[in-house]
Amino acid sequence: MKVLIINGPNLNLLGKREPEIYGNGAFEPFLEKLKSEDEYKYDIINYFQSNHEGDIIDKIQNADDEYYDGIILNAGGYTHTSVAIRDAINAISVPVIEIHISNISAREEFRHNSMIAPVCKGSIIGLGLEGYKLALAFFKDEIYKN
Repeated sequence: MKVLIINGPNLNLLGKREPEIYGNGAFEPFLEKLKSEDEYKYDIINYFQSNHEGDIIDKIQNADDEYYDGIILNAGGYTHTSVAIRDAINAISVPVIEIHISNISAREEFRHNSMIAPVCKGSIIGLGLEGYKLALAFFKDEIYKN
């Protein structure tokens, strides 16, 4: 299994930014621990984080050429505003799972609408970093079903 995890703006601040919402841990140590778990240690899990919309779009657009089985995308604030990221997801054949660490439906009203959800395979919202693990498990099961 080859999966790309993309984290959008401000997710480089996990562990520092609003720990009451996002938790106290940085993403990279979580990812390294995840990669070492027996279930995933032989899989390829690549990670990309950017605060720049165009860089995220470029990474999504290149996913077909890089032969990914799936993308796990936490688009951060771009979830609610980016038609361009939505269009990039819609233009590729690689399935995308939308992730949100916090429950966006329980937060400010402007966060309730996801521009990308309609073009994603599914969404995992409000389960903290464990949502990434659930998305990986989904792709692993989907790959073996095919």
